[in-house]
Amino acid sequence: MIHPLSDVQSAHIGTGTKVWQFAIVLKGAVIGQDCNINCHTLIESNAVIGDRVTVKPGVFIWDGVILEDDVMVGPNATFTNDKWPKSKNASYTQLPTKVKRGASIGANATILCGIEIGDFAMIGAGAVVTKNVPSRALMVGSPAKIAGWMNEDGTKMQQQGDHFVDNKGNKWSVIDSELKKL
Repeated sequence: MIHPLSDVQSAHIGTGTKVWQFAIVLKGAVIGQDCNINCHTLIESNAVIGDRVTVKPGVFIWDGVILEDDVMVGPNATFTNDKWPKSKNASYTQLPTKVKRGASIGANATILCGIEIGDFAMIGAGAVVTKNVPSRALMVGSPAKIAGWMNEDGTKMQQQGDHFVDNKGNKWSVIDSELKKL
């Protein structure tokens, strides 16, 4: 479903994807199947969006941003693609950003360019992400810091002593700032 009040110039829109009113999808953008692209969004030509992705209102997906399958981007979350923005910058260098499978980005979070957000990570509302995020990390604050670890279903893992337990009973430990299954 492509709403008649949207401006969709790309031919690469997957089946079952919904693009709502006042959304702009530029030529060359790739959007997978069963996505929900809400109103008042912009997706640039060199952006790639996987399957079953939700992009809430007020989000702009710039060139170089990749959202893998099952990603959720909350309202007014902000991506960047230029580390040193300046008007009419002739030496502009685009830095890609990747949000990996199953990650969620909260409302009004800011994601700086050139980073990767790991599988099933969750970025809290209003967080400012300035560096790579490990898989399953819960990131909050400005700058964002790890505040816990997430299950695949978006619930927080429980801490038991020096390890964490997921909702399936598996034990995990933090080794070199990464969560590892024991």
